[in-house]
Amino acid sequence: MRGSLRTVRGARGALALVMAGALALTAAGCDDGDGDGKRGSAPAPGASSDVIPHTVRLPKLNGQKLKVTAVWTGAEQKGFTKVLEEFSRRTGAEVAFVPSGDDMSSFVGSKVAGGDPPDVAMLQQPGVLREFAQKGWLKPLGGEATAELAKNFTKGWQDLGSYEGKRYGVYFKVSNKSLVWYNTKVFGGAGAQEPRTWGEFLDTARLIADYGIPPLSVAGADGWTLTDWFENVYLSQAGPEKYDQLARHRIPWTDPSVKDALARLGQLFGGKDLLADGNDGAIQTQFPTSVTQTFSGGEEPKAAMVFEGDFAAANILATRAEIGKDAKVFPFPAVGARSPVVTGGDVGVALKGGPAAQALLTFLSSADAARVWATEGGFLSANKNLDPAAYPNDVLRSIAKALVSAGDDFRFDMSDLAPASFGGKPGQGEWKHLQDFLKNPGDVAGTQRKLESDAAKAFKS
Repeated sequence: MRGSLRTVRGARGALALVMAGALALTAAGCDDGDGDGKRGSAPAPGASSDVIPHTVRLPKLNGQKLKVTAVWTGAEQKGFTKVLEEFSRRTGAEVAFVPSGDDMSSFVGSKVAGGDPPDVAMLQQPGVLREFAQKGWLKPLGGEATAELAKNFTKGWQDLGSYEGKRYGVYFKVSNKSLVWYNTKVFGGAGAQEPRTWGEFLDTARLIADYGIPPLSVAGADGWTLTDWFENVYLSQAGPEKYDQLARHRIPWTDPSVKDALARLGQLFGGKDLLADGNDGAIQTQFPTSVTQTFSGGEEPKAAMVFEGDFAAANILATRAEIGKDAKVFPFPAVGARSPVVTGGDVGVALKGGPAAQALLTFLSSADAARVWATEGGFLSANKNLDPAAYPNDVLRSIAKALVSAGDDFRFDMSDLAPASFGGKPGQGEWKHLQDFLKNPGDVAGTQRKLESDAAKAFKS
């Protein structure tokens, strides 16, 4: 999704704002004299320590100051601030949140050059973590943080935050990008049921089309949504090993597995009357509109279903549709043996040594920290020991359950793993060629050739 971060962050932030309310923008606290993270410590007035389990021990950090940077603004910043406040209450550290702006690499690079990098940064792409590690900017996780990470996260998430065998990062906030949201009124009127397989999905789409409502809203104007479509079909059909090979360009985009995935996707994109406003209309539809037009219009919305991650809930709420009643969600249908789980996420890394940064990463690895933000909404965690009851509604619980249940079979957004020139820029690479494919879903071979040509150039550079 590189290049679409502002759009997606805005959607996620709006969701968090609806669910979270107003919170403080800086985090500072005082130790109770115990500082060991045990239940029974005296929280500051209005603190949440009395209702959050204390499963992790943290050191006393009275008088120490910590700078933390992330791209988050608005409601997401406020949600994360609650986590930092809880950390401050337990340790006595004073924590300042510093927004990085959209370009995290440039922001951190300028701070490193000036000799004053933040203590901890929340990065958005695995490639940025690798880049920072290659430059020697990152500090490996200490023993306590590594142990807490191993206790709460599967090996896949641990490896995603690693470079050359060393653990550097903690994936604290993630997204499940393998979801299909649907209008319950249309499903009820058409007599449709939630599909589990790709074949059932196509049958459901045709049933709804016969009912008189276009079954699917596709955001073709935002090329990143089309990469997500492809990634879900490819992961489910070709499997995790092939996905990894294609993501690293170890196999070409002319591989038969890519042909098979595009052919399957073409069944949907090329189906008669299956897309809202047809293919020409879909290519002009932006992501927010693709969601809102599915849940507005009363008895005659422009579409019955829309595909995208948990962050689509923010746009649904903007239509005043009630999630769980008017809008429900089902996992991306299984094209192969099982449904895929494609993810995105934000990883915490230390740019300075010392106990404070390591203690924060230890805390972010715990179920305690995840629970702080989960109770507010607008947040999803891959922490397998987070009690699902922490989430504020059944929809978020089901989304989180699907993510955690995937174990190590999840895969990170392939376009975010690729060089930006191929996987994340408007008008070129994957975005451009998949948009062209949406216009002409029958041109599988031509699409493959164009994708491979651009991938070869990008990965060589």
